[in-house]
Amino acid sequence: SLVLFSEELLALLTAGLSIVEGLEALLEREGSGRLRGVLERLLSGLREGKRFSSLLAEQPDVFPPLYVGIVRAAEGTSDLPRSLQRYIDYQSRIDQVRNKLVSAAIYPCILLVVGGGVAAFLIAFVVPRFATIYEGTGRSLPWMSQVLLDWGKFAAGHGLALAAAVCATVFLGGTVLRAAIAKSGLTSLLARIPVIGPHLRIYQLSRLYMTLGMLLEGGIPIVPAMETAGGTISPALRDRLMQARVAVQSGTNLSAAFDREGLTTPISLRMLRVGERSGELGDMLNKSAAFYDGEISRWIDRFTRMFEPLLMSAIGLVVGTIVILLYMPIFDLAESLS
Repeated sequence: SLVLFSEELLALLTAGLSIVEGLEALLEREGSGRLRGVLERLLSGLREGKRFSSLLAEQPDVFPPLYVGIVRAAEGTSDLPRSLQRYIDYQSRIDQVRNKLVSAAIYPCILLVVGGGVAAFLIAFVVPRFATIYEGTGRSLPWMSQVLLDWGKFAAGHGLALAAAVCATVFLGGTVLRAAIAKSGLTSLLARIPVIGPHLRIYQLSRLYMTLGMLLEGGIPIVPAMETAGGTISPALRDRLMQARVAVQSGTNLSAAFDREGLTTPISLRMLRVGERSGELGDMLNKSAAFYDGEISRWIDRFTRMFEPLLMSAIGLVVGTIVILLYMPIFDLAESLS
């Protein structure tokens, strides 16, 4: 990964090696693969006298514009190790929030799969056997139990057709979802969900502030930094950021331009104004991002603690209802015999 490459290169540069010596050391370790080709192209260009940032820009599939930008700024200050450390810290903070989101989603997905599998097993295999038993009694069954048993017999008799229908539905749903994501983007779709939308906006703003803060502290001017940061956020926010960039180019303060385009919250607006007055805008942007990262983490924890018990209760209710409906005729029979 790019972070691992940066960490290894940073360690070599910090140890006193030049950029060429560092890349040669990394190349000697790589036996084959994509990274070896990348390193060979970088070394070949450096030996020809090309700038490191220009060589990175020639491989956009490996090195994004953000990475190229901080390296280009570091070339002007001759402080590449510090810029690499900034990028590593930046990416680590983003990965930390992303990993927290993924971890929070894993357990509910497991519950859904297990609960759905148990319910499907009961309906497809257990219910038909109960239906065979009850048919021999000649007694009328409670209507809810009768509906469940009829559905179980239908599922047992048309198992392959139902399985094919489920697979087709999942495939069609996945195709429609992928098309919607390709058209509008995943963030735009999630933003329409009332519970998630406001927090997703905060996450996007946090990433914007973090990116801008890193670029400004790396020595990149505000307008090019805004251009580069646009590639890290959703298309909707990117359009607003470009409008704010035009305003900043015309002489408007960053805080005023962001406020006009809806790229602030009451807290971040105050922090940006303080950063402008103190001349520490980059540092204040990073502090704003850290503040909202903490808010997002706390929201994920609260949502997980609330959602997981509700999901378990819903799955338990479905499975419990199936079991109760299966045994209701037995209870009725025992009551009549007594």
